[in-house]
Amino acid sequence: MTENSTTVNALLEIVKSNADVMRKTHRINTAFRTLSLLAFVSFLGLSVYSNWSYLTNRNQPHVAMVRISGEIAPDGQTNADSVIASLRTAFEQNQAKAVMLEINSPGGTPVQAGMIFDEVLRLKTKFPDKKVVSVISDLGASGGYYVAVAGDEIYANRASMVGSIGVRMDSFGFTGIMQKLGVERRLYTAGKFKGVGDMFSDPEPEAVEQLQTMLSHVHHQFIEVVKTHRGNRLKDDPNLFTGMVWSGEDALELGLVDGMGDRRSVAEQILKFQKIVDYTQPADVFSKLSQIQAAASSAISTVMGLVSMLAVVPMT
Repeated sequence: MTENSTTVNALLEIVKSNADVMRKTHRINTAFRTLSLLAFVSFLGLSVYSNWSYLTNRNQPHVAMVRISGEIAPDGQTNADSVIASLRTAFEQNQAKAVMLEINSPGGTPVQAGMIFDEVLRLKTKFPDKKVVSVISDLGASGGYYVAVAGDEIYANRASMVGSIGVRMDSFGFTGIMQKLGVERRLYTAGKFKGVGDMFSDPEPEAVEQLQTMLSHVHHQFIEVVKTHRGNRLKDDPNLFTGMVWSGEDALELGLVDGMGDRRSVAEQILKFQKIVDYTQPADVFSKLSQIQAAASSAISTVMGLVSMLAVVPMT
């Protein structure tokens, strides 16, 4: 074989190799575009179907549900502003014949829970024909139970945790370990009790007494709300307002709830409606965006996985 023939063969091999790479790259690009289009169409189709189903249900008689999940706090996902916005939308919907508060919350700040409670009462007065029920799933304690009391009736699962009618304030104290380390706390305030609750100073007995008085006042407010709205359904039990938590079954015996059931059974058997529409709004727009981002990331991961599988398929 001559030197020219060798060179020509080498060039032919290079051209053939480049052609193979180009065909393979073209196939991968085509597959990626096809799968991306399919993913987009599927996502769009699901969104349209979901929104269509949602709108269809909203235009038929139904139970309007508002979920109260997790800690009730001003900066949390469940805060008074977002819950109140959801409640107003639910009550104002003409085809919403009843309103359900689905509660799974350990409580939160008394102010946030109180704002939600007051809004439910206001809306009940404004829309007197709409029955309001509270359904406790796993947990309806402290501020979560405070909100539940706003309902005309309360339902729970046998194993739900219900109650905790009390008030707490958390803190820590590090003065003992500071003394062992030879560290001295120097706190300067204007006002004798301005530094009350400081973790690095010994508490003033008078300040502790004042804090206890404040907590007792808030506790009394909680007790009065429960007594007023539960009335003679409550049993005379000395532990009822001590902050204890009961199972749903025990809560029924004590009159803290009116029956056993979940959202579906309560809607169908108590309220006599088959359809439940969720009116819960995200706390802010960023929550919605994060949900969309998560869905998009999942779709892209699926597409890339399929493309990787195609890339290793031998060419025919």
